[in-house]
Amino acid sequence: MPAICLDAASAAFPPRLHDIPDAPIRLWVRGDPASLAGHAVAIVGSRRASPGSLELARRLGRDLAAIGLTVVSGLARGCDAAAHRGALEAGGRTVAVLGSGIDVLYPPEHDLLASEIAQRGAVISEFSPEAAPLPFRFRQRNRLISGLSLGVVVIEANERSGSLITAGCALAQGREVMVVPGTVHAGRNRGGHLLIRDGAALVENAEDVLGVLTASLPPPSSVQGAHPAEDEAPTGDPVLDALDPEDPQEFDELARRLPVAPAELLTRLADLELAGRIVRVAGGRFVRSKGK
Repeated sequence: MPAICLDAASAAFPPRLHDIPDAPIRLWVRGDPASLAGHAVAIVGSRRASPGSLELARRLGRDLAAIGLTVVSGLARGCDAAAHRGALEAGGRTVAVLGSGIDVLYPPEHDLLASEIAQRGAVISEFSPEAAPLPFRFRQRNRLISGLSLGVVVIEANERSGSLITAGCALAQGREVMVVPGTVHAGRNRGGHLLIRDGAALVENAEDVLGVLTASLPPPSSVQGAHPAEDEAPTGDPVLDALDPEDPQEFDELARRLPVAPAELLTRLADLELAGRIVRVAGGRFVRSKGK
């Protein structure tokens, strides 16, 4: 799949990247540029992660993608690759941000994974297509991983982990920082636990992540993708119209009742939840927010 170049003036340039310090002046994109504009969550973690952390990253990527969020990571070995694969398993969108040129994939064994990502989302780089995978470029790209996202989830990070750089970028950009806690054995999670002590949110699953993001977003009228007041009438949105504040509905039931493709319904439910117009309750069911 050929890559395209987006400069910062392009209408397809990711809107969230306009707001970060040291915004890139252009991006090379292999895949669908539209996937860079949706609600996204970054998942980052150790390249030498334990089997348990790899499974957590994969499950979190899968569950977040299944509710319509885009999963952003860095295509690295370990937790990054696991998060991308989880999103792909769910049939969702995922974006890989490279620390090299788009024609110089690193690590090379992730060539097939990158191709699959480009089919469902995008592989991007701010560096020239032939740029080598040098250490400073991986540190530089971390601000784009956080910049594209509403928040960053850290899984298994020691005190010297590059994931802490991404978390620092997220804080500087006003994004949420979340940490999945882990064992204290061998210091594998010490960096993440320090982030929790400094105020990062402790999360264990996709519902926790959505809860953090929903609590941090502005009122619905100013949230990207929210509808203006005139569209909030009960019959103005078939998904909202199908929900009631007192009667929780399961996704499968909504999918049967509504003339909306399941993938589109997942995306719409995620948008509405992030905008504060619906709430997910026990059992993964949905209710309409009171007064919304």
